[in-house]
Amino acid sequence: MAVEEQPSLLAFIRFIVRELVDEPEQVHITEVPGDGVVTYEIRVASQDLGKVIGKQGRIANALRTVAKAVAMKEKRKVYVEIIP
Repeated sequence: MAVEEQPSLLAFIRFIVRELVDEPEQVHITEVPGDGVVTYEIRVASQDLGKVIGKQGRIANALRTVAKAVAMKEKRKVYVEIIP
């Protein structure tokens, strides 16, 4: 039985964010390794910023929760930041 390679967390976050915005080509995600933690910095077009953050930050919080859940399976610690 072949072992399937899991997509990276970066690719997973990129897929979700690109589905949320009107200009997916303007989505830029940077992976910043740190001391025991990886930070994902998300940059989108200014008109799409509200779509990624959501009302009262609900979309952003959901994205962070899903990213942390995936990272926990890999025994990693992650932060997701949305950069205006």
